[in-house]
Amino acid sequence: MDNEIIRKTQSIACGLCCTKLEAFGVTIGKTEILRGVNLHIHCGELTALVGPNGAGKTTLLKAILGEVPHTGNLRFLDMKDNLTRKPVLGYVPQRLDYDPGSPISVLDLFSAGMSPRPVFLGHTRRQHEQAAVCLAVTGAGHLIGRRLGDLSGGELQRVLLAQALEPSPDLLLMDEPVSGVDPHGRELFYNMVSNLRQHFDLSVILVSHDLALVSRHADRVVFLDRTVQCEGTPEEVFTNENIVHTYGSVYKESIREKRLAAADSIIEGVSD
Repeated sequence: MDNEIIRKTQSIACGLCCTKLEAFGVTIGKTEILRGVNLHIHCGELTALVGPNGAGKTTLLKAILGEVPHTGNLRFLDMKDNLTRKPVLGYVPQRLDYDPGSPISVLDLFSAGMSPRPVFLGHTRRQHEQAAVCLAVTGAGHLIGRRLGDLSGGELQRVLLAQALEPSPDLLLMDEPVSGVDPHGRELFYNMVSNLRQHFDLSVILVSHDLALVSRHADRVVFLDRTVQCEGTPEEVFTNENIVHTYGSVYKESIREKRLAAADSIIEGVSD
């Protein structure tokens, strides 16, 4: 990754040390979706949200984004545990709803997010330069002139990740960002996100069902099912007896895949 590009994209250190959710809850109509969620998300960490379908993971991200009302406290603190400015939030959705047959390009997508100026009037030099910088960070600089409908799933997700970096976020939220992407593309995406949160000194909250990748890349895992059932390192969460007993063999399989990957790595090292 080009360190000069990173310095240009985020020239000041992140002022956010910790995102705290305290007694956090969401009720829509008469349906309680989340209750009593208490979480501390630290700067520079990749925190993965896992759990069964309908557990409230996506709703939690939407509440942090301010798209749905919530109860409890959502606080952003600096290194001295004081309330800080409202952080800049970046968001990578699971999918982008658009017409694949439309002529909209990657640069059009960036320009529409940067300015209310209609894209059919053309792009400013600044818009082109800023889009190029962000796309280069995610290895997608060569896609700037491509139509969105011509991109593969992995290419589109790299574009959406690049867009989430403008403006430079303090907290990056991602909702199953590699759903539908092939295994190699998923691994590349997770490696990229791991590098970004270290270089940009930002917090990452990622919703995922790919537990093998979570095991390899996440600093912390939060198992969510209406409320926090368990949190800790990937090993602590995926071997928790209550989690394994309640939610079955899929979590055992994630550990098995992790161990097989480690064994493969050792074998490759020996053969080299």
